[in-house]
Amino acid sequence: KRSLTCPVCGKSFKQKSHLTKHCRMHTERPYMCGDCKRCFTDKSALTEHCRIHTGEKPFTCSDCGKCFCQASTLAQHHCVHTGEKPYHCTKYDKSFRCSSHLIQH
Repeated sequence: KRSLTCPVCGKSFKQKSHLTKHCRMHTERPYMCGDCKRCFTDKSALTEHCRIHTGEKPFTCSDCGKCFCQASTLAQHHCVHTGEKPYHCTKYDKSFRCSSHLIQH
């Protein structure tokens, strides 16, 4: 079976549908991280992502002083202080602080 290659980045695929889906990344997500090659739809999302690599943490918790590279991570952390658990499992009537914890449950 022949391999299909992305004309933009050279990545290979065995199925045309996978190549087609991949190629959308280049047109719909034009901002690429130079460190990990992850792509984003807008420059602000790329800028926020790049802080993971640079270690920049401009968002500081007003309660404990802990710093974060993304505003969303600070918001999630804030639940530690408020006790809020906004992610709820209706089947088992259990709540979680993080959406990832609900998914894992």
